[in-house]
Amino acid sequence: MDEGGTVAAMRVGIRLIQYLGSPSDVVDLAVHAENCGIDEVWVPHAPFMSSAWAVTSAIAARTERITIGSIGTNPYTTDPSEIAAYLATLDLLSHGRAALGLGLHTEEMVRWLGYDPDDLPERLRSSVAAVRALLRGETVTEPNGRYTWGDECRLRFEPFRPDPPIYVAGFGAELLRLGGAVGDGVMPMATPPESVGKLTIDIHEGATAAGRDGADLEVVACAWLSIGSPDGPATHRLRQMVATFGPYLEERALATLGLAPADFSEIRRLVDAGRLDDAAASVTRDMLRLALVGTAEEAGERILALRDAGVTNVSLGGALGDDPHEAIHLVGKVIAPMCRGA
Repeated sequence: MDEGGTVAAMRVGIRLIQYLGSPSDVVDLAVHAENCGIDEVWVPHAPFMSSAWAVTSAIAARTERITIGSIGTNPYTTDPSEIAAYLATLDLLSHGRAALGLGLHTEEMVRWLGYDPDDLPERLRSSVAAVRALLRGETVTEPNGRYTWGDECRLRFEPFRPDPPIYVAGFGAELLRLGGAVGDGVMPMATPPESVGKLTIDIHEGATAAGRDGADLEVVACAWLSIGSPDGPATHRLRQMVATFGPYLEERALATLGLAPADFSEIRRLVDAGRLDDAAASVTRDMLRLALVGTAEEAGERILALRDAGVTNVSLGGALGDDPHEAIHLVGKVIAPMCRGA
């Protein structure tokens, strides 16, 4: 709530995955999102996927107002020196519209490359500190002991801002508390949206333990959206996403819908065997409720409940809709006004 005791408006963003089209198609969708009045656009950053850093730079060149960020940028395949240079460069290109979602989509993605993510909380904490120091123009020789750097470790150009926002993105209570402690905000998965109230408790506990005011934090709830017919292409893409990422969702989030990690055991086996279509066909109707499915108005009603859980921003990704262009139009013209109280 704001100082007057009324419920504050939420900012509304979208996440654009590469399955929505070519890199040029994704940039076009981001431009369309800005024209539809959407506040933020995020591009997932993951190994072996089309480069989020290239795509966000192209978006910066084609837009004027919308906030732009990569989400899932991780401190294993990209160390803080690269992350700081990327964030500062994007902020220059966009004239102060850049943001960063630092974290992992799944731990398996970095294990593919031989990294052990067991030290993820400590590595994220060190990375946030190092990136912020570099953006302030400091030389960073020992970023919390996680990296061996020397006296030459500083940016060779002046950032547009010393403090573009850094959000912590990830699963589990430990990372949510870390985000509350060190992030400008936190990006919890809202899968399903009704689970977020439990997750924000961890975020605010982390802020309190660090001596911070949790009311100052941005909480960006990352939901899956599928506007379209039950048998349409969006539902097919959503089934594939639920099959791929459902096995990694938190037990307490799944329990909101009466689900449990064991319900995804066979689906995960099929995915690991490369049988994604079979895995998608095994996704149940209850599992689809992890996402916002149905009309724009129905999605908007479920999103509105997030405000009472302390959510300040909602980021809608995944399939989006049978026609992503039309779905983005509906997000901007139907869902966003609902979230803003218009």
